[in-house]
Amino acid sequence: MHNAFTSLREWLSSQILGQPKLVDRLLIAVLADGHLLVEGAPGLAKTKAIKALSEGLEASFQRIQFTPDLLPSDITGTEIYRQETGAFNFQEGPIFNNLVLADEINRAPAKVQSALLEGMSERQVSVGRQTFDLPKFFLVMATQNPIEQEGTYPLPEAQLDRFLMHVRIGYPDVHAETQILALARGEAIAGATPKPSLEISQQTIFDARKEIMQMHMASSVDEYLVQLVLATRSPENYGNDLSGWIEFGASPRATIAIDRCARAHAWLNKRDFVSPDDVQAVAHDCLRHRLILSYEAEADGLDADQAISELLARVPVA
Repeated sequence: MHNAFTSLREWLSSQILGQPKLVDRLLIAVLADGHLLVEGAPGLAKTKAIKALSEGLEASFQRIQFTPDLLPSDITGTEIYRQETGAFNFQEGPIFNNLVLADEINRAPAKVQSALLEGMSERQVSVGRQTFDLPKFFLVMATQNPIEQEGTYPLPEAQLDRFLMHVRIGYPDVHAETQILALARGEAIAGATPKPSLEISQQTIFDARKEIMQMHMASSVDEYLVQLVLATRSPENYGNDLSGWIEFGASPRATIAIDRCARAHAWLNKRDFVSPDDVQAVAHDCLRHRLILSYEAEADGLDADQAISELLARVPVA
């Protein structure tokens, strides 16, 4: 299983140039059985990343472009009257796929966002009096554009909490930009990894998840993880200067998210145990969308990432 995911990782990195963090977080989301919120400027290969992932997995893929006039039924599906039978039949919507890209999720109103987020949380959708189960392997990658806020509907904090991770990606470096230019011209890139000959089956994914949850995690690492999350609720315990930075700390979902992501991070790096370094590696992505900063902190120009970095520096490793 390790070899299969290593090959997939290398191939994705050769397709999604200059975004190694996005590739890693996508694979962690697959292995940790969670959903991903990706924030980045246009043109950073967010759509291409999950589409390429679907080509390496035994999985169906569907992209949904979120717009202000989108309806909940455009996502979940709707009942269609069949004249030949005189009955209504349910026509499944695009959410009934293994991998779903919710492109620019903050462009749709709350009712539409809720239709998607209910499916993410409950793994089912309700239409009328009927409930329909979503696929067992189901992952949503939602994107939002940080530079265009006009005509958008920001996700409420309680809905953001349902995402396993919130990943921010930036522009590629000079080397990656040069490779992107060559790729756009149709030129071959030296050292490019060939596509894996076989797709990773869904059963392999489920087996990998089971193995990950059985990995050794020392009680001291458990304690460190919990103390890190508790520190977001009582930052004043780690210095008077942190007092008042955070209005609301992370929920227990954050503890579960860090645990799952740290395990997946260790597994992808071919270790059979979880270390504090794995916890620290995923902490920002698991916590940044779960913290609400105080007005004073925002007025001072602070953001969630700075608060998390400060807590990581001050919470002692057990």
